[in-house]
Parts: sequence; C-alpha cells; structure tokens
Amino acid sequence: MTEAQPPATDIQIPDDLSGITAELYRASMRHYPAGVTVVTLGSANGPVGFTATSFASLSLEPPLVSFNIAHTSSSLTALQAADSVVVHFLGEHQHDLAKRFARTADQRFSDRSLWTTLDTGEPVLHGTPIWIRATIQQLIPIGDHTLVVGLVTRVHDNTDEQPSAAPLLYYRGRYYRPTSLED
Repeated sequence: MTEAQPPATDIQIPDDLSGITAELYRASMRHYPAGVTVVTLGSANGPVGFTATSFASLSLEPPLVSFNIAHTSSSLTALQAADSVVVHFLGEHQHDLAKRFARTADQRFSDRSLWTTLDTGEPVLHGTPIWIRATIQQLIPIGDHTLVVGLVTRVHDNTDEQPSAAPLLYYRGRYYRPTSLED
C-alpha cells in the first residue's frame, strides 16, 4: 500500500482563463449571501478593524476559524504584525456599523462610544450579539488575498436561546436580514 501524498500547496492555473474576467467573477460572487463580521485588532498605531464576509468556522477540535483580507487593505500591515483578533458577528441592527468599517480607516474608530478594549488589547464593539477572540495561527498569501487562520481562545455569546437580533447578511451589494422558511 502506498502512502497518500500531501496536497500540493501551489495553485495550478489552467492554460486558458480568457473567459473569466474579474468583473464576471465578482458579479457571480455577489449572488452568494454571506454573514457580515467585523474583525478588530490592536496595533502600535491604535485600533484597526475591517468588515469581512469571508469568515468561516474551520475546525471544532481545535476550534479554528478563518477569514480573508485583500492585499490592498489598509489593515493588512497591522494584521500581519498582530498576535490576535476579535471577530464580531454583526446583527441586523448593526448595518450602520458594517458600513462604518467598510469606509476609510480613519473613520472606523472615530466614535469612542461604539467600542471598548479588552484586557488583551483588542477593540470590542458594543452591542454585538456574538464575538470571538482568536490568536493568529497562520497567514497564507493566496491570490490577491491573505487567508487568516485563528485559534479561538474566547467566545462571548449573549444570545441565549432567543437571539436579540437576526444576523446581518450581505447579498448583491446590500444588507439583509434572514427570514425563516420554517413554520
């Protein structure tokens, strides 16, 4: 019996990608709804944060999460220097907060009444139903983004069995709230 070979780490790009333009790809991806998160971290220059719709639970044992950050993001350098982040799962009542963190960096933390700081140094946004703190385990440059893998070290969940707000979704360039299809 032969041993399984580890997967290749390099992306193999087909010879002909002429039919897949960035515009076509972006337009297609807009049809996939995503939950909205805000990632925050402390840095030598103050708090840093950005919206991320690429968040995913990666592993239960150990508890790992992932998200992506564009190589053009003004937050990338601070993220590369950080040891940990807080990922906020936004509720429908926080769509203005999602918009704030999608704007230019100098406006994101300008209203001090919207956040506080953990004893570990990361900013935490008030009113967020669920947030997790994660230590950064891997930063993997891939394509025009960096994939971030984090080990969850703390979970704050004040939703109990009845969430105080529905999750915030992003779909086709707009914010939405989900509605149940069940009775």
